[in-house]
Amino acid sequence: MRWIIRLGLTLAVLVVLAFGLMAMVPSERVAQAVSAQFEAMTGRKMELLGEVKPRLWPSLGVSTGPVSIANADWAESDAPLFRAESLSIDVNFSALLGGEVKILGLSADQPEINLERDRDGRANWDFGASDAGEEGGAGAVPAPATGFTLDQGGITNGSIRFNDRQAGRMIALDAVDATLSIPDFSGPFSLAATALSSGQPVALDLSGEVFSAFAMGRVVPLTASLAAGEAKVSFEGRGGYSPVAAEGAFRADLSDLPAFGALFGSKLDRPNPGLGHDKLTLTGQLTLDGTGAAFLRGAEIIADSNQIKGDLDLVPGEARPKLKAQLAAGPISIGTGPEGELGGGQAGGMQAEGWPTGEIDVASLGAMDAEISLVAPSVDLGVLKLGKTRALITIDRARAVVDIREMQAYGGQISGDFVANGRGGLSVGGRLKFTGLQTEPLLTDLAGWDRLVATGDVELEFLGVGNSVDAIMKSLKGQGALELGKGELRGLDIAGMLQNLDPAYVGEGQKTIFDGLAGTFSITDGVLTNSDLKLVAPYVTASGSGEIGLGARTLDYRLRPTALAAEDGTGGVMVPLLITGPWAKPKFRLDLESIAREKMEAEAKAAEERLKAAAKEAEAKAKAELTERLKEELGVEVAPEAGPGGVEDALEDEARKALEEILKGN
Repeated sequence: MRWIIRLGLTLAVLVVLAFGLMAMVPSERVAQAVSAQFEAMTGRKMELLGEVKPRLWPSLGVSTGPVSIANADWAESDAPLFRAESLSIDVNFSALLGGEVKILGLSADQPEINLERDRDGRANWDFGASDAGEEGGAGAVPAPATGFTLDQGGITNGSIRFNDRQAGRMIALDAVDATLSIPDFSGPFSLAATALSSGQPVALDLSGEVFSAFAMGRVVPLTASLAAGEAKVSFEGRGGYSPVAAEGAFRADLSDLPAFGALFGSKLDRPNPGLGHDKLTLTGQLTLDGTGAAFLRGAEIIADSNQIKGDLDLVPGEARPKLKAQLAAGPISIGTGPEGELGGGQAGGMQAEGWPTGEIDVASLGAMDAEISLVAPSVDLGVLKLGKTRALITIDRARAVVDIREMQAYGGQISGDFVANGRGGLSVGGRLKFTGLQTEPLLTDLAGWDRLVATGDVELEFLGVGNSVDAIMKSLKGQGALELGKGELRGLDIAGMLQNLDPAYVGEGQKTIFDGLAGTFSITDGVLTNSDLKLVAPYVTASGSGEIGLGARTLDYRLRPTALAAEDGTGGVMVPLLITGPWAKPKFRLDLESIAREKMEAEAKAAEERLKAAAKEAEAKAKAELTERLKEELGVEVAPEAGPGGVEDALEDEARKALEEILKGN
């Protein structure tokens, strides 16, 4: 029984001691100290609502009911900057015995954080002595009270909403868990947070030195990393938050670009192969100067197998930021997309049934203005293969212009400019000049057609409107000219067709060798029209006219070749050749009906001319006979040069003379 009595006495002593310790905790004083400390640091009022309860276990402190932090007085939202269902405060027991309230920890349950930036750039999280902009200005941070420590502060299952009215976007984070540690007011600090953004996991880690200086907005040694999905951005150097300034090593792995875009309220698609589909990293020395400008020196961009180096400057603008860059790349290779997709369709060259109909998203053109100088030893676009390239790319209000300074391609040169205009939809246009280009590899890469072998020049001016490749091709308008030197047309023997009047001279092993080919063309509503094609060859000459449906991918062309002509171009055999049907399966047909029709028309015209000549000859003969009879029988002279009415005029003259003689005789 004695041990039972001792156990009971021990428990009684512990209970009395526990109640005594709880009575020693000044709950209201702790709450007031926290509120006063926070307001002294930030200039914002903190309200601790409900009952403030002392707590002995698991740590000494107090727990509150709902708590809130006032928003900026200019904020549009009626919600407070911070609100939580409850707040738990831990205090240092030994300091408390000495009469000092030293906070060891703060934790908030289900907090709601409402961040806001107005159109002028003011942020409601910039704490100042006055939000109205008195001494110190908006965003000024007063010196916090000395001796402030926070061993660990945390939030559980919180939410963050950021209404960025300056950028016109909303950022939302849910299931936010975060811890903040400031064990020494003048020492290091750390922040770790996790959340969900559109269902994707997000994590932030931040650590720095000298919290007292950082809290006042000064630049301190800083390390930070931000991860969204599989994307990650990290920084190591020096930084501060009021204003945002930094200097140090920057690295970004943007392989999961959609998740990273969702974090900042933007819809970003995974880039095509060559542009960062599988790997996209950016490294360099980053400088933020406190004005909103960012400078990246010694930058290196790796997009899949492509490597680009240079310097980048991102400066604020009145309506949007502007990127300036000087970039030098290694060989660039850009694919057309997964499974050959280009804008949502299949890029199948001449054999494809139609152009891609998938919508082309040009929203990114309006994100910023740009002026980018790019140099590369080669550029493989998947469809086209280019040699050494120097270009200046400018973007102004969603209108991009590629000014080609130098571009080697297919044994020749390309010059001119290309425009993609995303203002109110998409339109593309350009003025391009191709000099000394080899047609066989060019047309093979561009359209899968290797039958024209020559070297020549092409000038092209075009404009197309639409949100897909199909719509653009069907709306094309423009003009141009083509001039080729010696070459051959494979798969078609024009001379053989004419000599044998047989359209079977088509296919493998057939060809037409020519000395030159030239013509001009116009484009309207996706239809190319030509009427002056000239082809000169050793055994054949030809002229051509017709239409090529660039949008519909059809042919309706008429070639008028003449085989075995004399040296002066006369004579020979001429049979029109009709080329019709889709690009994928063109049909070749000798227009013998046309020859028969033209021959009949020519014979009819000749017969008509013969009839006219015979009639004229008969009329002249009758006139001569009548003139002779008039002279013999009546003595009337008709001048040989008299017209058709000469005989009538001569008879009238004779009749008038006879009448005058009769009247005189009376």
